[in-house]
Amino acid sequence: MSVATYNRVVFSNPLDGALMLALERKGTVLQNGNVNVRAQPFGGGVKILDSIPLEELIGEIQFDSERSKQEQDFRILIEPSHWESVKEYCLLHLRNQDDPYLEAHPDRELVEEFEETLGLGLKSDQHEVQPVGFVVENHPVQTGNEHARGQLTVRLYRTFEVLVTDPMLCHRMLTASRQVSDHTLEIQALKDAERGGSGHACAILTLPLGLAVESYRALSPDKRYRKMVIEGHELDESVLAILDVDVPQYERI
Repeated sequence: MSVATYNRVVFSNPLDGALMLALERKGTVLQNGNVNVRAQPFGGGVKILDSIPLEELIGEIQFDSERSKQEQDFRILIEPSHWESVKEYCLLHLRNQDDPYLEAHPDRELVEEFEETLGLGLKSDQHEVQPVGFVVENHPVQTGNEHARGQLTVRLYRTFEVLVTDPMLCHRMLTASRQVSDHTLEIQALKDAERGGSGHACAILTLPLGLAVESYRALSPDKRYRKMVIEGHELDESVLAILDVDVPQYERI
């Protein structure tokens, strides 16, 4: 089971006022040497701040990887019989943004990811955050976590809308999206691997929000849960979690 925050990062295009969607674009070197470049929502795994109440519910916590354990990411192995009770536990605690047991606010991940994609930190006076709700995948799917490949997982996302209000930052986001191509990300990821790194590179991607929504809505609901290519960029299925698009795989709360 994995629990994460996903953020619909939006801003007004300074040139024409159109509402834009910002995504995190990642280049990853695969085991076969190829590079996958894909865009996904800003956000990341929820951290377990205090594990005692969860342990009282399910017993000893088994993380899906050593990395998840080290970082206390809510990526754990549970019995199917525990799913409903753990889901309710998460829904209860993630509603409280000052919760002492689960990290329920998106700011830490947002600041880190803006630093990685733009080279600058996101300041509190540059954006506004509003909770949207929850998205639950009740049926197990293969995890995309590279540290636990092949495992089946169910997912729960806490979703937020992040409105970027600083005009200069909006310009920076648009410019950075245009300047870094997917091919450039491939080269950067390969160079990172050659230097002994993890084989990753990242950048921002900006798209008209309406275009993203209508591209999915043009498909029948049973065919929407898929990777989508928009303006030449591949969007991960997880982008659907932050868009107002109905898909059978998601329970929205």
